[in-house]
Amino acid sequence: MYKKVFPKVIYFLIILLISFGLYHYISLHSIKSTHNPDYDSSYLVNKQSTDPRRLFLKSWRIIKTKYYDPTLNGQDWSKWNRRYVDKIKTKDDAYVAINTMLASLDDPYSKFMNQEEYAEQNTSIDAKIVGIGVNIMSVDGKIIIISVVEDTPAYASGIKAGDIILKVDKTDVSGKTISDVASLIRGEMGTSVKLQLLRGSKKLTKVIGRDEIKIKNIKASVVDKNIGYIQIISFLSSDMTTEFIDALNKTQNCDGLIIDLRGNTGGLMPNAVVIADMFLTQGHIVSVVDRDNQKSDIDAQAKPYAINKPVVILIDGGTASASEILSGALKDNQKAILVGQRTFGKGMIQRIFPLPNQTGMNLTIAKYLTPKGIDINKKGITPDYSVTYTEKDFINNKDPQMDEAKKIIKKLIKSRHEIAKAG
Repeated sequence: MYKKVFPKVIYFLIILLISFGLYHYISLHSIKSTHNPDYDSSYLVNKQSTDPRRLFLKSWRIIKTKYYDPTLNGQDWSKWNRRYVDKIKTKDDAYVAINTMLASLDDPYSKFMNQEEYAEQNTSIDAKIVGIGVNIMSVDGKIIIISVVEDTPAYASGIKAGDIILKVDKTDVSGKTISDVASLIRGEMGTSVKLQLLRGSKKLTKVIGRDEIKIKNIKASVVDKNIGYIQIISFLSSDMTTEFIDALNKTQNCDGLIIDLRGNTGGLMPNAVVIADMFLTQGHIVSVVDRDNQKSDIDAQAKPYAINKPVVILIDGGTASASEILSGALKDNQKAILVGQRTFGKGMIQRIFPLPNQTGMNLTIAKYLTPKGIDINKKGITPDYSVTYTEKDFINNKDPQMDEAKKIIKKLIKSRHEIAKAG
Protein backbone atom coordinates (compact mmCIF):
# COMPACT_ATOMS: atom_id res chain seq x y z
CA MET A 1 0.00 0.00 0.00
CA TYR A 2 2.79 2.35 0.82
CA LYS A 3 6.55 2.07 0.98
CA LYS A 4 8.24 2.27 4.35
CA VAL A 5 11.53 3.99 4.89
CA PHE A 6 13.70 2.78 7.79
CA PRO A 7 15.02 5.90 9.56
CA LYS A 8 17.95 4.68 11.66
CA VAL A 9 20.22 3.42 8.91
CA ILE A 10 22.16 5.21 6.25
CA TYR A 11 19.52 4.90 3.59
CA PHE A 12 19.79 5.96 -0.01
CA LEU A 13 17.17 4.89 -2.50
CA ILE A 14 18.91 3.53 -5.57
CA ILE A 15 17.48 1.88 -8.64
CA LEU A 16 20.85 0.43 -9.49
CA LEU A 17 22.67 2.23 -10.90
CA ILE A 18 21.80 5.89 -10.63
CA SER A 19 25.33 6.52 -9.40
CA PHE A 20 26.09 10.20 -8.91
CA GLY A 21 22.66 11.76 -9.03
CA LEU A 22 20.94 10.34 -5.97
CA TYR A 23 23.45 8.85 -3.62
CA HIS A 24 26.92 10.19 -4.25
CA TYR A 25 25.91 13.43 -2.59
CA ILE A 26 23.57 13.88 0.25
CA SER A 27 21.64 16.00 -2.21
CA LEU A 28 21.94 17.86 -5.46
CA HIS A 29 20.41 21.31 -5.76
CA SER A 30 20.95 22.62 -9.24
CA ILE A 31 19.94 26.02 -10.58
CA LYS A 32 19.50 25.55 -14.30
CA SER A 33 19.73 28.23 -16.96
CA THR A 34 16.45 29.98 -17.66
CA HIS A 35 16.83 29.40 -21.40
CA ASN A 36 16.21 25.72 -20.85
CA PRO A 37 13.01 25.22 -18.86
CA ASP A 38 12.82 21.50 -19.59
CA TYR A 39 16.20 20.88 -17.98
CA ASP A 40 17.54 18.89 -20.92
CA SER A 41 20.91 17.83 -19.55
CA SER A 42 22.54 17.62 -22.98
CA TYR A 43 23.15 21.37 -23.06
CA LEU A 44 25.18 21.02 -19.86
CA VAL A 45 27.91 19.03 -21.57
CA ASN A 46 30.91 21.08 -22.64
CA LYS A 47 32.45 19.14 -25.51
CA GLN A 48 35.29 21.59 -25.96
CA SER A 49 38.70 19.94 -25.62
CA THR A 50 41.50 21.61 -23.75
CA ASP A 51 44.78 20.69 -22.13
CA PRO A 52 44.89 19.71 -18.41
CA ARG A 53 46.50 23.00 -17.37
CA ARG A 54 43.67 25.07 -18.87
CA LEU A 55 41.09 22.78 -17.28
CA PHE A 56 42.66 23.48 -13.90
CA LEU A 57 42.78 27.24 -14.50
CA LYS A 58 39.14 27.39 -15.58
CA SER A 59 38.10 25.47 -12.47
CA TRP A 60 40.24 27.74 -10.28
CA ARG A 61 38.54 30.86 -11.68
CA ILE A 62 35.01 29.47 -11.33
CA ILE A 63 35.57 28.59 -7.69
CA LYS A 64 37.18 31.98 -6.96
CA THR A 65 34.34 34.00 -8.51
CA LYS A 66 31.26 31.85 -7.89
CA TYR A 67 31.69 30.05 -4.56
CA TYR A 68 29.13 31.27 -2.02
CA ASP A 69 31.77 32.15 0.59
CA PRO A 70 33.83 35.00 -0.91
CA THR A 71 36.60 34.32 1.63
CA LEU A 72 36.92 30.79 0.21
CA ASN A 73 37.03 29.33 3.70
CA GLY A 74 39.39 32.06 4.84
CA GLN A 75 42.26 31.37 2.48
CA ASP A 76 44.34 33.07 -0.18
CA TRP A 77 43.03 31.39 -3.32
CA SER A 78 46.04 32.38 -5.39
CA LYS A 79 48.15 29.89 -3.48
CA TRP A 80 46.56 27.04 -5.45
CA ASN A 81 47.51 28.70 -8.71
CA ARG A 82 51.09 29.11 -7.56
CA ARG A 83 51.26 25.55 -6.27
CA TYR A 84 49.87 23.70 -9.29
CA VAL A 85 49.71 25.68 -12.52
CA ASP A 86 53.26 24.93 -13.68
CA LYS A 87 53.22 21.32 -12.48
CA ILE A 88 50.15 20.03 -14.30
CA LYS A 89 51.09 17.80 -17.23
CA THR A 90 48.41 15.12 -17.40
CA LYS A 91 44.67 14.75 -16.95
CA ASP A 92 45.20 13.03 -13.62
CA ASP A 93 47.39 15.92 -12.45
CA ALA A 94 44.55 18.33 -13.17
CA TYR A 95 41.98 16.15 -11.41
CA VAL A 96 44.14 15.89 -8.28
CA ALA A 97 44.72 19.65 -8.22
CA ILE A 98 41.03 20.50 -8.67
CA ASN A 99 39.91 18.00 -6.03
CA THR A 100 42.52 19.31 -3.59
CA MET A 101 41.30 22.88 -4.10
CA LEU A 102 37.71 21.87 -3.52
CA ALA A 103 38.62 19.85 -0.43
CA SER A 104 40.19 22.98 1.09
CA LEU A 105 36.71 24.59 1.13
CA ASP A 106 35.54 21.98 3.65
CA ASP A 107 32.28 21.73 1.73
CA PRO A 108 30.92 18.19 1.19
CA TYR A 109 28.58 19.39 -1.56
CA SER A 110 31.14 20.95 -3.90
CA LYS A 111 32.53 18.20 -6.14
CA PHE A 112 34.52 17.82 -9.34
CA MET A 113 33.30 15.14 -11.74
CA ASN A 114 35.35 13.38 -14.36
CA GLN A 115 33.83 12.55 -17.73
CA GLU A 116 32.22 9.29 -16.58
CA GLU A 117 30.81 10.73 -13.36
CA TYR A 118 29.46 13.81 -15.13
CA ALA A 119 27.72 11.71 -17.77
CA GLU A 120 26.11 9.59 -15.06
CA GLN A 121 24.78 12.66 -13.27
CA ASN A 122 23.17 13.95 -16.44
CA THR A 123 21.70 10.52 -17.08
CA SER A 124 20.08 10.68 -13.65
CA ILE A 125 18.56 14.08 -14.44
CA ASP A 126 17.14 12.58 -17.61
CA ALA A 127 15.56 9.86 -15.38
CA LYS A 128 17.16 7.05 -17.33
CA ILE A 129 19.77 4.65 -16.02
CA VAL A 130 21.39 1.39 -16.94
CA GLY A 131 20.96 -1.06 -14.10
CA ILE A 132 19.10 -4.10 -12.81
CA GLY A 133 16.08 -2.53 -11.04
CA VAL A 134 16.27 -2.89 -7.27
CA ASN A 135 16.02 -0.57 -4.30
CA ILE A 136 18.54 -1.28 -1.54
CA MET A 137 19.50 -0.10 1.91
CA SER A 138 22.26 -0.78 4.42
CA VAL A 139 21.40 -2.20 7.85
CA ASP A 140 24.17 -3.11 10.28
CA GLY A 141 26.60 -3.51 7.41
CA LYS A 142 24.31 -5.74 5.38
CA ILE A 143 23.06 -4.70 1.93
CA ILE A 144 19.38 -5.56 1.79
CA ILE A 145 17.07 -5.43 -1.23
CA ILE A 146 13.93 -3.66 -0.05
CA SER A 147 11.97 -3.75 -3.31
CA VAL A 148 12.26 -4.88 -6.90
CA VAL A 149 10.98 -2.75 -9.76
CA GLU A 150 8.54 -4.56 -12.04
CA ASP A 151 9.50 -5.27 -15.64
CA THR A 152 13.23 -5.00 -14.96
CA PRO A 153 16.05 -7.58 -15.23
CA ALA A 154 16.04 -8.09 -11.45
CA TYR A 155 12.30 -8.75 -11.47
CA ALA A 156 12.61 -11.22 -14.34
CA SER A 157 15.42 -13.08 -12.58
CA GLY A 158 13.31 -13.74 -9.49
CA ILE A 159 15.08 -11.44 -7.03
CA LYS A 160 12.83 -10.65 -4.07
CA ALA A 161 12.53 -7.95 -1.42
CA GLY A 162 14.37 -9.09 1.70
CA ASP A 163 17.20 -10.78 -0.19
CA ILE A 164 20.61 -9.88 1.23
CA ILE A 165 23.44 -9.26 -1.22
CA LEU A 166 26.54 -11.19 -0.15
CA LYS A 167 28.76 -10.84 -3.20
CA VAL A 168 28.84 -8.87 -6.43
CA ASP A 169 30.75 -11.00 -8.89
CA LYS A 170 33.68 -12.13 -6.70
CA THR A 171 33.64 -9.24 -4.22
CA ASP A 172 32.24 -9.67 -0.69
CA VAL A 173 30.08 -6.58 0.01
CA SER A 174 29.68 -7.04 3.75
CA GLY A 175 30.40 -3.72 5.45
CA LYS A 176 30.60 -1.78 2.20
CA THR A 177 28.60 1.38 1.63
CA ILE A 178 25.74 1.53 -0.81
CA SER A 179 27.83 3.62 -3.16
CA ASP A 180 30.56 0.96 -3.05
CA VAL A 181 28.06 -1.75 -3.93
CA ALA A 182 26.54 0.40 -6.65
CA SER A 183 29.96 0.91 -8.20
CA LEU A 184 30.48 -2.85 -8.29
CA ILE A 185 27.12 -3.57 -9.89
CA ARG A 186 27.05 -0.87 -12.53
CA GLY A 187 28.28 -1.51 -16.05
CA GLU A 188 27.54 -1.19 -19.73
CA MET A 189 24.20 -1.87 -21.36
CA GLY A 190 23.90 -5.53 -22.31
CA THR A 191 26.52 -6.79 -19.87
CA SER A 192 25.75 -9.00 -16.87
CA VAL A 193 26.51 -9.01 -13.16
CA LYS A 194 26.54 -12.02 -10.84
CA LEU A 195 25.00 -11.58 -7.40
CA GLN A 196 25.28 -14.02 -4.52
CA LEU A 197 22.21 -13.60 -2.32
CA LEU A 198 21.00 -14.86 1.05
CA ARG A 199 17.28 -15.60 1.23
CA GLY A 200 16.46 -16.81 4.70
CA SER A 201 19.09 -19.52 5.30
CA LYS A 202 19.53 -20.35 1.61
CA LYS A 203 22.25 -18.94 -0.64
CA LEU A 204 21.34 -18.14 -4.23
CA THR A 205 23.34 -17.04 -7.25
CA LYS A 206 21.75 -14.88 -9.93
CA VAL A 207 23.31 -13.70 -13.18
CA ILE A 208 21.43 -10.56 -14.23
CA GLY A 209 21.70 -8.58 -17.44
CA ARG A 210 21.87 -4.80 -17.23
CA ASP A 211 19.30 -2.76 -19.13
CA GLU A 212 17.90 0.76 -19.32
CA ILE A 213 15.53 1.48 -16.45
CA LYS A 214 13.18 4.41 -16.14
CA ILE A 215 13.49 6.04 -12.75
CA LYS A 216 10.18 6.40 -10.96
CA ASN A 217 10.22 9.40 -8.67
CA ILE A 218 6.70 9.23 -7.27
CA LYS A 219 4.26 6.59 -6.08
CA ALA A 220 0.62 7.29 -5.31
CA SER A 221 -2.23 5.34 -3.74
CA VAL A 222 -5.38 5.75 -1.65
CA VAL A 223 -5.35 4.63 1.99
CA ASP A 224 -8.31 4.28 4.34
CA LYS A 225 -10.71 5.09 1.49
CA ASN A 226 -10.40 8.88 1.47
CA ILE A 227 -6.74 9.70 2.16
CA GLY A 228 -4.34 10.23 -0.70
CA TYR A 229 -0.79 8.95 -0.16
CA ILE A 230 2.02 10.31 -2.35
CA GLN A 231 5.59 9.20 -1.82
CA ILE A 232 8.19 11.42 -3.46
CA ILE A 233 11.34 9.35 -3.87
CA SER A 234 13.52 12.03 -5.45
CA PHE A 235 13.38 15.58 -6.82
CA LEU A 236 16.22 14.88 -9.23
CA SER A 237 14.51 14.00 -12.51
CA SER A 238 13.24 16.57 -14.96
CA ASP A 239 10.06 14.45 -15.22
CA MET A 240 9.13 14.47 -11.55
CA THR A 241 6.75 17.46 -11.56
CA THR A 242 4.74 15.77 -14.31
CA GLU A 243 4.71 12.60 -12.21
CA PHE A 244 3.47 14.60 -9.23
CA ILE A 245 0.56 15.97 -11.26
CA ASP A 246 -0.31 12.40 -12.26
CA ALA A 247 -0.23 11.43 -8.57
CA LEU A 248 -2.57 14.31 -7.74
CA ASN A 249 -4.97 13.11 -10.41
CA LYS A 250 -4.95 9.62 -8.89
CA THR A 251 -5.80 11.03 -5.47
CA GLN A 252 -8.04 13.93 -6.53
CA ASN A 253 -11.18 12.47 -4.92
CA CYS A 254 -9.49 12.10 -1.53
CA ASP A 255 -10.32 14.51 1.27
CA GLY A 256 -6.78 14.71 2.63
CA LEU A 257 -3.23 14.12 1.48
CA ILE A 258 -0.17 12.53 3.06
CA ILE A 259 3.12 13.34 1.33
CA ASP A 260 5.97 11.02 2.28
CA LEU A 261 9.43 12.62 2.08
CA ARG A 262 11.22 10.18 4.37
CA GLY A 263 14.55 9.14 2.97
CA ASN A 264 14.23 11.66 0.13
CA THR A 265 17.70 13.17 -0.15
CA GLY A 266 16.63 15.92 -2.55
CA GLY A 267 17.27 16.82 -6.17
CA LEU A 268 16.59 19.81 -8.35
CA MET A 269 15.56 22.93 -6.47
CA PRO A 270 13.14 24.12 -9.20
CA ASN A 271 11.15 20.90 -8.81
CA ALA A 272 10.55 21.60 -5.13
CA VAL A 273 9.55 25.19 -5.92
CA VAL A 274 7.06 24.13 -8.60
CA ILE A 275 5.39 21.58 -6.31
CA ALA A 276 5.22 23.99 -3.37
CA ASP A 277 3.61 26.55 -5.67
CA MET A 278 0.76 24.10 -6.38
CA PHE A 279 -0.35 24.49 -2.75
CA LEU A 280 0.05 28.26 -2.43
CA THR A 281 -1.67 31.33 -3.88
CA GLN A 282 0.67 33.83 -2.23
CA GLY A 283 3.66 34.14 0.09
CA HIS A 284 7.30 33.11 -0.02
CA ILE A 285 8.33 29.61 -1.05
CA VAL A 286 12.03 29.97 -0.30
CA SER A 287 14.65 32.71 -0.06
CA VAL A 288 18.10 32.48 -1.63
CA VAL A 289 21.10 34.31 -0.15
CA ASP A 290 24.07 34.70 -2.51
CA ARG A 291 27.80 35.25 -1.91
CA ASP A 292 27.23 39.00 -1.62
CA ASN A 293 24.67 38.36 1.14
CA GLN A 294 21.87 39.56 -1.14
CA LYS A 295 18.55 37.85 -0.42
CA SER A 296 16.12 37.01 -3.21
CA ASP A 297 12.65 35.74 -2.41
CA ILE A 298 11.00 33.12 -4.60
CA ASP A 299 7.27 33.69 -4.23
CA ALA A 300 4.19 31.69 -5.05
CA GLN A 301 2.43 32.77 -8.20
CA ALA A 302 -0.76 34.74 -7.60
CA LYS A 303 -3.64 32.58 -8.78
CA PRO A 304 -7.28 31.99 -7.88
CA TYR A 305 -6.85 28.30 -7.11
CA ALA A 306 -4.39 26.01 -5.35
CA ILE A 307 -4.60 22.55 -3.77
CA ASN A 308 -6.81 23.14 -0.76
CA LYS A 309 -7.12 20.05 1.38
CA PRO A 310 -5.52 18.95 4.66
CA VAL A 311 -1.90 17.91 4.13
CA VAL A 312 0.50 16.00 6.38
CA ILE A 313 4.14 15.58 5.38
CA LEU A 314 6.22 12.68 6.71
CA ILE A 315 9.87 13.58 7.36
CA ASP A 316 12.95 12.00 8.95
CA GLY A 317 16.71 12.35 9.18
CA GLY A 318 17.06 11.37 5.54
CA THR A 319 14.79 14.19 4.36
CA ALA A 320 17.17 16.73 2.87
CA SER A 321 17.71 19.53 0.42
CA ALA A 322 14.81 19.95 -2.03
CA SER A 323 12.66 17.89 0.36
CA GLU A 324 13.37 20.42 3.06
CA ILE A 325 12.47 23.29 0.74
CA LEU A 326 9.03 21.77 0.14
CA SER A 327 8.55 20.87 3.83
CA GLY A 328 9.64 24.31 5.02
CA ALA A 329 7.51 26.14 2.46
CA LEU A 330 4.29 24.34 3.36
CA LYS A 331 4.97 24.36 7.11
CA ASP A 332 5.81 28.08 7.31
CA ASN A 333 2.79 28.96 5.17
CA GLN A 334 0.58 26.79 7.41
CA LYS A 335 -0.37 24.53 4.53
CA ALA A 336 0.92 21.28 6.01
CA ILE A 337 1.64 19.57 9.32
CA LEU A 338 4.97 17.77 9.63
CA VAL A 339 5.19 14.36 11.31
CA GLY A 340 8.26 12.24 12.04
CA GLN A 341 11.79 13.24 12.99
CA ARG A 342 14.02 16.28 12.45
CA THR A 343 15.22 16.59 8.85
CA PHE A 344 18.85 16.35 7.74
CA GLY A 345 19.61 20.06 7.48
CA LYS A 346 21.07 20.83 4.08
CA GLY A 347 20.45 24.49 3.37
CA MET A 348 23.03 25.03 0.65
CA ILE A 349 22.44 25.37 -3.10
CA GLN A 350 24.71 24.00 -5.79
CA ARG A 351 25.02 24.93 -9.44
CA ILE A 352 26.27 22.63 -12.17
CA PHE A 353 29.23 24.12 -14.03
CA PRO A 354 30.11 22.33 -17.28
CA LEU A 355 33.86 22.15 -17.82
CA PRO A 356 35.90 21.32 -20.92
CA ASN A 357 36.59 17.69 -21.86
CA GLN A 358 33.00 16.79 -20.88
CA THR A 359 33.76 17.12 -17.17
CA GLY A 360 31.90 19.26 -14.66
CA MET A 361 31.63 20.65 -11.17
CA ASN A 362 28.87 20.98 -8.60
CA LEU A 363 29.69 24.13 -6.66
CA THR A 364 27.88 25.66 -3.71
CA ILE A 365 26.82 29.14 -4.83
CA ALA A 366 24.24 30.18 -2.21
CA LYS A 367 22.25 29.18 0.82
CA TYR A 368 18.51 29.17 1.29
CA LEU A 369 16.11 30.18 4.05
CA THR A 370 12.58 28.98 4.73
CA PRO A 371 9.71 31.48 4.18
CA LYS A 372 10.08 32.65 7.80
CA GLY A 373 13.75 33.38 7.23
CA ILE A 374 15.04 30.32 9.08
CA ASP A 375 18.49 28.98 8.16
CA ILE A 376 18.16 25.19 8.45
CA ASN A 377 21.69 24.25 7.39
CA LYS A 378 23.12 21.67 9.81
CA LYS A 379 20.00 22.19 11.95
CA GLY A 380 17.13 20.67 10.01
CA ILE A 381 13.40 21.26 10.32
CA THR A 382 11.62 20.17 13.50
CA PRO A 383 8.35 18.27 12.94
CA ASP A 384 5.12 19.48 14.46
CA TYR A 385 4.63 15.98 15.86
CA SER A 386 7.75 14.04 16.79
CA VAL A 387 7.26 10.30 16.23
CA THR A 388 10.04 7.72 16.24
CA TYR A 389 10.28 4.74 13.93
CA THR A 390 12.44 1.98 15.37
CA GLU A 391 14.14 -1.09 13.99
CA LYS A 392 11.62 -3.17 15.92
CA ASP A 393 8.77 -1.35 14.15
CA PHE A 394 10.41 -2.06 10.79
CA ILE A 395 10.87 -5.76 11.52
CA ASN A 396 7.28 -6.06 12.76
CA ASN A 397 5.91 -4.31 9.66
CA LYS A 398 4.67 -1.34 11.66
CA ASP A 399 4.91 2.35 10.85
CA PRO A 400 3.95 4.59 13.79
CA GLN A 401 4.77 7.73 11.80
CA MET A 402 2.30 6.79 9.09
CA ASP A 403 -0.26 5.84 11.75
CA GLU A 404 0.10 9.26 13.38
CA ALA A 405 -0.18 11.00 10.00
CA LYS A 406 -3.44 9.19 9.26
CA LYS A 407 -4.80 10.02 12.70
CA ILE A 408 -4.04 13.72 12.21
CA ILE A 409 -5.38 13.90 8.68
CA LYS A 410 -8.64 12.23 9.73
CA LYS A 411 -9.11 14.83 12.47
CA LEU A 412 -8.45 17.63 10.00
CA ILE A 413 -10.90 16.18 7.49
CA LYS A 414 -13.58 15.79 10.18
CA SER A 415 -13.05 19.35 11.37
CA ARG A 416 -13.33 20.68 7.84
CA HIS A 417 -16.57 18.78 7.25
CA GLU A 418 -18.03 20.13 10.49
CA ILE A 419 -17.13 23.69 9.54
CA ALA A 420 -18.70 23.19 6.12
CA LYS A 421 -21.93 21.93 7.68
CA ALA A 422 -22.04 24.79 10.14
CA GLY A 423 -21.53 27.28 7.32
